[in-house]
Amino acid sequence: MITTTGAGQSTQLLADIASVLTNQGIDYAVIGALAVAVHGVVRASVDADAVVAAAAPQLRELQSKLIAGHLSVELRTGGIDDPIGAMMIVTDRYGNRVDLLAGIQGLDGGVYRRSITLQPSGMPTALKIVGREDLIAMKIAAGGPKDLMDAESCIAVSGDSLDVELLRRLARHFGRDVLDRCEKMLPR
Repeated sequence: MITTTGAGQSTQLLADIASVLTNQGIDYAVIGALAVAVHGVVRASVDADAVVAAAAPQLRELQSKLIAGHLSVELRTGGIDDPIGAMMIVTDRYGNRVDLLAGIQGLDGGVYRRSITLQPSGMPTALKIVGREDLIAMKIAAGGPKDLMDAESCIAVSGDSLDVELLRRLARHFGRDVLDRCEKMLPR
């Protein structure tokens, strides 16, 4: 059931979709600006993002469920060279948007196990938020200016609580260039 009542409620739409994911048995972890904020760096965003552990048949079934819930759903699949296997763009009638990413090359399979569960104020559904080290590695791998700034900011606010060895291992999964960029961001 979709509970959004107006524009500016992408996080609520994400919570509604998270309920569907849970009911479908699909693991997910919130990424993007919401996860960055949970890990100590507040940044504005108009959409919400999550990574999902779903193969093509599960994505098509999820798409059908969301459409039946009166949502607009666009499913895009990546090519052989695309680091993202599929992306599902979900919008409600108010323009709230959630992007669900699946099949990210280099993403460590333990990302869902390392996620943290939070109950946002005023929301009936708890959300699974990607762990800090996974988030930083993903942001470095994405490589855009905003992504790299998010990664640097998350590292800066982490202080001594950052698991540097885990971060290095996760960055290495994305490739040598990501590990090299990660090493340059780590405090000396």
